[in-house]
Amino acid sequence: MFTGIVEELGSIAARDGQRLRIGASNVLEDVQLGDSIAVNGCCLTVVRWDQDASQPWWEADVTDETFDRTSLGDLSPGDPVNLERPVRLMDRLGGHLVQGHVDGVGTIVTPAPDLEIALDRELMRYVVEKGSITVDGVSLTVVETRDASFTVAVIPHTADVTTLGTKGVHDSVNLEVDVTAKHVEKLLAWHTAPAPTEATAT
Repeated sequence: MFTGIVEELGSIAARDGQRLRIGASNVLEDVQLGDSIAVNGCCLTVVRWDQDASQPWWEADVTDETFDRTSLGDLSPGDPVNLERPVRLMDRLGGHLVQGHVDGVGTIVTPAPDLEIALDRELMRYVVEKGSITVDGVSLTVVETRDASFTVAVIPHTADVTTLGTKGVHDSVNLEVDVTAKHVEKLLAWHTAPAPTEATAT
């Protein structure tokens, strides 16, 4: 679990097939093999690292599924990325509970500070005014919902310490909706579904 509070602005160092190398330092302070680190809101597993290098880095293997369903496949060496380690039980929950599982890729309509993002209308049912949403790993509060887009206000500090300050029109962003909404929807569907008949129950 993550909180959507970005710890460090890293950068893509290299990509070799499915292996992604990311330049970073803060998130490597207590890193162990197999640890999780969220990259633009996508949970990846640490498989190699060198925190003593002149430019510290870590690597993760990214499956085709992840490249296809997130914006990670669009990244090139030098591109900045938002990084966050999982929350610990002793930590303050500054944002909201984030799984690091990307639900869809949105497209920026209007850049920060009045950020508007277009997304698949299927995801819009999970986006509510004043609700939480994760954009490229950043926990944000929805200001307004529209037919197939939503807006969020990006404060100067967030723009400075995350990628959101440099994203432009038509850029892609990873989106994770509030998991609570998905659980509620499934529970309601279960309770409102027609009871199985004797023929279908056997």
